[in-house]
Amino acid sequence: MGFIKEFKEFAMKGNVMDMAVGVIIGGAFGKIISSLVDDVLMPIIGMCTGGVDFTGLIAKVGDAEVKYGVFIQNVIDFLIVALCIFLMIKAMNKLNKKKEEEPAPAPEPPAEEKLLTEIRDLLKNK
Repeated sequence: MGFIKEFKEFAMKGNVMDMAVGVIIGGAFGKIISSLVDDVLMPIIGMCTGGVDFTGLIAKVGDAEVKYGVFIQNVIDFLIVALCIFLMIKAMNKLNKKKEEEPAPAPEPPAEEKLLTEIRDLLKNK
């Protein structure tokens, strides 16, 4: 089997394609959450903390600048992304659980069994 043919089979497998879609959607989701944190939540949190801009928090240690405000911002960003993913997975699990709980329709009995049932019913009615 040629290398190109092998690679084509690998790349076209469902799980590889699903992973690629997940990475693309995850990147877009990350941008949305970053915008939510940077543009919506952090200004509100800044107002509640007296106008503190976390990204501007810096500590000087000798000649070095420790930008712990950026770290705080990234931690908050991570916590919000983790919360959103948790809620999304929880909702998906709930939907899957409902699908599993739905009883499967009873299979159609064979023709012979139907005929015997009809005969039984006719004999009962006589």
